[in-house]
Amino acid sequence: MNRMDRSSIERRRHQRGIMVMLSLTLFIIIVFIISMNIGQIRLSPSEVWQTLIGEGTRRQGLILFDFRLPQIVISIMVGAGLAVSGCILQGIMRNPLAEPGILGINAGAGLAVLIFVYFYPSSVFGSVFMMPLVALIGAGAAALLIFGIAHKKGEGISAIRLVLSGIGVAAGINACMIIISLRLDPQNYQLIYVWLAGSITGTNWTYVLAFLPWIVLIFPYVLYKAKVMNVLNLGDATALGLGAAVSKERTRLLVAAVALAGACVAVGGSIGFVGLIGPHLARRLVGPRHQLLLPTSMLCGALLLIVADTITRGISITIPTGIIVAIIGAPYFLYLLAKNHA
Repeated sequence: MNRMDRSSIERRRHQRGIMVMLSLTLFIIIVFIISMNIGQIRLSPSEVWQTLIGEGTRRQGLILFDFRLPQIVISIMVGAGLAVSGCILQGIMRNPLAEPGILGINAGAGLAVLIFVYFYPSSVFGSVFMMPLVALIGAGAAALLIFGIAHKKGEGISAIRLVLSGIGVAAGINACMIIISLRLDPQNYQLIYVWLAGSITGTNWTYVLAFLPWIVLIFPYVLYKAKVMNVLNLGDATALGLGAAVSKERTRLLVAAVALAGACVAVGGSIGFVGLIGPHLARRLVGPRHQLLLPTSMLCGALLLIVADTITRGISITIPTGIIVAIIGAPYFLYLLAKNHA
């Protein structure tokens, strides 16, 4: 294959990737519009439009601007953050099962936030700007523990050993969280219980402002490192031969993935499987090159979580968004686990 043929293939692949991302963006906008109309108190499309242009009632403005829109925006941001975190982990570990929820990173972040709430019960969600930092510490500690257990001298880290280590550590962390949560007063316990199940209900614009800097800082950095991730995907020996500082680059990207996962847990609770499904769907749509894979994963994760959030608000029984995502993601994870083991 000559250089012109390769250039033509790359151009067509890039154009297809752009079309996929535009289509996903359109779907997100459509679901966003639908989601503004759905909730325990229904707003018709005309009422939503009147409220957006400032002609709605005070009650409609309160529902849309103070409750519904922040929740929708957070669902998009958390979905995008978890998917990008999962994409980074799958890329640097070359492990299709890597995902912050499955590996126990989310659980570590959740435990740190729970300990913070336990010692500062008067500000359960008042110190929302502190919670991402606290979650980052917990997520980082969990990641170090999991990777340390999964590493075997002379063999490195295998996919199955990493997943099993993550599941085991997550189980232990979840047990600790249950013990601590039982010592909370009933009101705080109810809030924490719903939050740990993966709920973005009750979020407001303060949560958006607290989470936004993490997205603004980490997303551009990860996209900037897309070529490095392509090189790391070739294997350590090849990457070293091409001049990549494998250990340093992998560590930096791991910190970015853990930071994103921790911030997502801090504002959205322990929502699993988005970091698994988003990158896999993106890979099927645009291929393995991270220049397209990362932004497509971001859009897939955002679409998945905003759909789950819309379903949660649309059904008569109020359940956490994380439960809806788990119903979708658990069968897919079992399929991937069986396929990888085979």
